[in-house]
Amino acid sequence: MTVLHLADEGEAADLAAFLSRLLHYDRSAAVRLQGTGTALAVFGRPPSFEVLAIRAVRLAKPYENGLDVSVDVTVSAGELLESVDEAAGTALVPEAVTGPPWAGVLPPRGGWSAVPGLPAADELRAMVGAGVAEFRSRTQELEPEARTRAELDRIGREIWSRTVGDTRLPVRAVHAAQSLGFLRAGGQLALFSSGAWLRLRTPYGSIAVRSTGLGVLGVSVR
Repeated sequence: MTVLHLADEGEAADLAAFLSRLLHYDRSAAVRLQGTGTALAVFGRPPSFEVLAIRAVRLAKPYENGLDVSVDVTVSAGELLESVDEAAGTALVPEAVTGPPWAGVLPPRGGWSAVPGLPAADELRAMVGAGVAEFRSRTQELEPEARTRAELDRIGREIWSRTVGDTRLPVRAVHAAQSLGFLRAGGQLALFSSGAWLRLRTPYGSIAVRSTGLGVLGVSVR
């Protein structure tokens, strides 16, 4: 197996935390790895949010022991997590798996333009909190016989499909960022667009969402 030499122990810990959060939502989660030189991008799709999560990972030295090659492979998130050695700052690239459909529909690498109107991080966190509270309140008001999965998903879809401020960013993208630990205090947030894609960038990771969707998924709170 190929060894990834991460920049430091903190980088290894952050990668492990990201993979753990993905696995919390999907125990069989896969991630796509793309990297050249000392930069590695890890893509994942947590179920229920209908977004792509991207964690940028810094490497201590170029992939493949400094050879002028790149990595582009889809692997098991669980196997990758098991291979992370935080003390040594390393991880092993597992054997490739058959990629899920989303792994072939990634955001473009370039052509991104800044989008104005994104509220501050504390406002975004409050927005997510209000959405969670509304979901709980509305579902608790349902009669037992009306509390079906279809009705819960309908309520969730209505809440999380709302847009943020004057932007086209759906609130579910912010909810995903919060759930994956990307909305921690500190650092600047920014919103970018490229074609049908929007990308919420934070110092800890990015959330990308395609206006045409990534498949029909429930977006209820679990």
